[in-house]
Amino acid sequence: QVRGGESPHRAAVGPPPCDCSEMAAAASATMLEVAAGVATIVLNRPKLKNVLSGEVVNSLGDHLKAAMADDSIRAVVLTNVGNTFCAGASLKGSKEAPRYTLVDILRLMREGPKVVVGKIRGHCTGGGVGIAAACDISVISSDCQLGFTEVRIGVAPAIISVVCLPKMRRADAAELMLSGEKISAERAVQVGLINSVVKPADLDAKVDELISKLVRGGPNAMAATKS
Repeated sequence: QVRGGESPHRAAVGPPPCDCSEMAAAASATMLEVAAGVATIVLNRPKLKNVLSGEVVNSLGDHLKAAMADDSIRAVVLTNVGNTFCAGASLKGSKEAPRYTLVDILRLMREGPKVVVGKIRGHCTGGGVGIAAACDISVISSDCQLGFTEVRIGVAPAIISVVCLPKMRRADAAELMLSGEKISAERAVQVGLINSVVKPADLDAKVDELISKLVRGGPNAMAATKS
């Protein structure tokens, strides 16, 4: 079932949706849908560029924990609504106090037993690059850009470096993190942050193909291999 007002004909994960489905979908910071053994989590604050506000972090953390604990789920897909996958930390106040830190979210993704596949259909900056890099396998739309923009606002990308640096050459990491420049999806693949890039129209099909292969693996073997 999709939390936040989706079809009632699919198995639920977590608390049931409210009765007013359209209002709930609009209000839900992230949405969770479970179908055919795959949990899809959707970042759902497009007007705010899916920044990691308290409500987004809390919703994302709750959904990741629910998906990782559900034995019926074989894989998790993380994607977004809007033209931005995630713009990193919120620079404005949040209506909801965070119950998770960015470290908690990255740990849930990296240490959880289920494979997390990033279906990245929007730009990634700051902490959003870390979220993308924390995915076990990631596919990005060719019209997207990524950037370690923290230095432009006087912050070091310390937290996300834990998941980004193991994927990158030191030379590439130094250039991109120190300059704060945004790079193309193709360059993001070249430096190892993302697995593959496809045309926007091919993104869904590429991820579906990947998921069809992942669900064939034994759950215990997949968890052990991931760890």
